[in-house]
Amino acid sequence: MATLMKLLVSLLFILIAKASIIHGHSRYAAFQLASLLPASTCTTTTPPSITKDSDKSRSRMRVFHRHGPCSRLGQDKNAASTTTPSLNQVLDLDQSRVDSIQARLNSNPNKHQITEKQVSLPAKSGRSLGSGNYIATVGLGTPAKTLSLVFDTASDLTWTQCQPCARSCHQQEDPIFNPSSSSSYSNVSCNSAQCSQLFSATGNSPGCVSGTTCIYSLIYGDQSFTVGILSKDKLTISPTDVFPSFLFGCGQNNQGLFGNTAGIIGLGRDPLSLVSQTSSKYGKLFSYCLPSTSSSVGHLTFGKSGAANSAKFTPFASSRIASFYYVNIIAISIGGHQLPINGSVFKAGGSVIDSGTVITRLPPGAYSVMSSAFRQGMTKYQRAPAVSLLDTCYEFGNLTTVTIPTIAFTFGGNVRVDLAPSGILIAVSSSSACLAFAGNKAAEDVAIFGNTQQKTMEVVYDVAGGKLGFSPNGCS
Repeated sequence: MATLMKLLVSLLFILIAKASIIHGHSRYAAFQLASLLPASTCTTTTPPSITKDSDKSRSRMRVFHRHGPCSRLGQDKNAASTTTPSLNQVLDLDQSRVDSIQARLNSNPNKHQITEKQVSLPAKSGRSLGSGNYIATVGLGTPAKTLSLVFDTASDLTWTQCQPCARSCHQQEDPIFNPSSSSSYSNVSCNSAQCSQLFSATGNSPGCVSGTTCIYSLIYGDQSFTVGILSKDKLTISPTDVFPSFLFGCGQNNQGLFGNTAGIIGLGRDPLSLVSQTSSKYGKLFSYCLPSTSSSVGHLTFGKSGAANSAKFTPFASSRIASFYYVNIIAISIGGHQLPINGSVFKAGGSVIDSGTVITRLPPGAYSVMSSAFRQGMTKYQRAPAVSLLDTCYEFGNLTTVTIPTIAFTFGGNVRVDLAPSGILIAVSSSSACLAFAGNKAAEDVAIFGNTQQKTMEVVYDVAGGKLGFSPNGCS
């Protein structure tokens, strides 16, 4: 009888959700709780990651969750580095990344000269960069060697580990890139204009080896780092999109828990970023659709995609650091009602969108109001203990269908973005989940619109046009 009553209550909530519409927007959303959980096998037939697109003005790469079954990196079940992290571990790494971003924005970077000796110095201790969970595959060198790299909108310099690993290389799934095996590889001179650009891309002055070779260093806020040689080689994004003199970091000393990825694709706005280096082909326009679960596939597209025509665009806001993509958050709505949050709350630290941060961070004054309003709409469910930085959690027992208040963000230009249920709750187990938001430590800390909230929509970065677009259901 108890099970029957739960089923009747669940059906009633679904009917209420379908009938509750305010100004064309649902007050509640009903969904299957299991939809938040990854499957044990890839739900999509996965063709090669580097593919030819019928539209010659763009190039599309498949995107995988690096710990999911669709990723090549998770196929070696015997490797310790491929073990799927727990939610607590994910949140710990995520906080490390947020601390790194906040450190870059709230203090003067540790700018210094890298010397030849530092290429072989013992690695410093430090927590993980927490550099994000989504990877794409590119080809580097002649012949092209396949590399699985984390793509990161908060980084500029693309780098990968290189042999002979003069000091240290972390374990990675792909063979470590060997410059001596590429006929198109070359070092960049320390007297070149490209070498001088490293300061803006990394926050550190370049070094010089033997008076000729340019040395880069990237030191993150958590003291993870990569040091190596600024290099040029052929980058293959698709069979028809090849860039013969792509500038990248050839890492010889790399410290940090980067997983078993080969490095990072920098999608920031600096002249050394991939976005800038490929601008003649793609016009500084790219977009991505993140997999809705770790067992599905998304895409990273360079050039104009179909979603760019249907996206709603908000202008980029002025930024303290050119690399970051700042936006203006104007309001947050829960259950169809705009929350009573003063606009000055979002202006204190500003807001950025980031592909690598998992959980959206809000100013303390905004998060407390949001959490309170969400709890009021969830009184029919049993509260559960907090999980790490997530303090609004629920136990759903044997329920399979859950009904939750909708959440929408309004950005500058009156652009409203309705979040999918997978952007509102994050699963703790098969029967419990938490609100996928957290408050910053200080009101002046930058707010970060994270990747959990970006799921199911295509996010369009029109860097040349100075605007960011959201295309609902643009992931097909």
